[in-house]
Parts: sequence; C-alpha cells; structure tokens
Amino acid sequence: MTQDPLTLYKLIVLYMLDRVNFKLSYSQISSFILEKEYTNFMTLQQVIADLQDTELISTDASLNRTLFSITEEGRNTLSYFRNRIGDAIIDDIDAFLSEKHLELKSEASIIAKYYKTTSGDYEAELIAREKESDLVNIKISVPAKDMAESICENWYDKNEQIYKYLMEELF
Repeated sequence: MTQDPLTLYKLIVLYMLDRVNFKLSYSQISSFILEKEYTNFMTLQQVIADLQDTELISTDASLNRTLFSITEEGRNTLSYFRNRIGDAIIDDIDAFLSEKHLELKSEASIIAKYYKTTSGDYEAELIAREKESDLVNIKISVPAKDMAESICENWYDKNEQIYKYLMEELF
C-alpha cells in the first residue's frame, strides 16, 4: 500500500511530539526532519500548518519562538495510524530524541514573552520551567517595546546565571 508522503511527514511530527513530555519548537522538529532529509523546508511548513488547522497539534507562540504539543485528537490519530511509520524512521526519531533529550527539554523550558499593558508600558514575562512547574516567573515592566524585546532575548541567553544569582541572594 502506498501512502501520501505528506501523511507520513505528519505522522513523524505527531510521533516526535508524542514521545516527549514537553513542547518542541519548530527549529527542533525541523532540525531532525531536514537533517535526515525526509522532506524540505516548504513541505514541512505545509505539514505543520495542516496539523495546526486540523487541531492535531497546538501552538504556544512567544517572542520569536513557537512551541508545539500534540493534542488528544493528535494522540488518537497517531495511535490509529502509527503502523504507517516505518521501523527505521521510528528508530531514527527515538535515537534523535534520546541523544538530544536534555538539550531539547532545556530549550523548551525557558520562555520569554512581552506584551503591552493597559497603561501603555510593556511587560516582559520570563519563565524557567521544570516539568509542569515554574521554577521562576518574573514580570518586569518597562516603558518601551525595544527594552522588553531585549529583556526577553537576554533571558534565553542568561537565564541560568540569573536563576543562580537569585538563589544565592535569596537563600
């Protein structure tokens, strides 16, 4: 039985999201799929959009990152069609996720977003998460959008040092 390649790519994405207990970014998903040359960038964009449109995955956008997770409907779909993913592909995915687990989880657990407040200021929200719990959740109000953006960008680079500093100073 031949299958539509787009269906296989969708199942690959669903399988990846199902195998982790945290959200994956587009760059994390694409690094696996493009590195293994399963498909190209444009097709992967279409696959992700289709999965979002059919609500098989959900998205959480913050600043310049979008994180994806599998929905219950996505899990049901995957359980029904999982046998259409070849064993070699499953082995590739499992090896990738095992090898990169800590790196992937670390990236997904750091969140930074900003928004305009009703007073006209901007608020940057900085979160470091472990499992489903927030280790730290900081909100900083600033007068300008570019300041909020800078704070969020720096959080991705310096969150460990900031968390360590807070722990040393507060305990």
